[in-house]
Amino acid sequence: MDESRRERFEEIAPGLIEPLRRFLARRTDPDTADDVLAETLLVCWRRVAELPDAPLAWAYGVAANCLRNAERSARRQRRMAARVAALDPPRPVDAEPDGDPELTSALARLRAADAELLRLWAWEQLTPAEIATVLGVSANAASIRLHRARERLRAQLRKTGASSGHEESREGRTP
Repeated sequence: MDESRRERFEEIAPGLIEPLRRFLARRTDPDTADDVLAETLLVCWRRVAELPDAPLAWAYGVAANCLRNAERSARRQRRMAARVAALDPPRPVDAEPDGDPELTSALARLRAADAELLRLWAWEQLTPAEIATVLGVSANAASIRLHRARERLRAQLRKTGASSGHEESREGRTP
């Protein structure tokens, strides 16, 4: 890498960042502003040899072009999403598993990590090895955590008097 190019960019960039950030913040949402700022600085880096001595106005022009590109891209994405939704509308998704409010309530009382494990296992039908991949843990750890989470869910369901997902057979017992 050419050291003089790097030095020139490091000399200019700090004076551009805040003015460009304000320029973009007045024109778009915060996430888009951050993305466009990064794109603008990348263009400035690539074209550092072409930067004028007072580069701010030039950088505003680059930022405006980058913002227009981002807006066009967002419009294309919205149009494509609308076309896809028209061709294949999304099916409604139940927030509650099988519409069971007691189970939903019991899940809500669990630790977030336990509830997520159970959702991955029951709703997404992942194996403990697959859950391990999602969570970034070993398969053994996922299996142990899943077992413990299921036990905690059973305990929560017993507290409310709800069944734990299966009915016990009463065959052969007297009432």
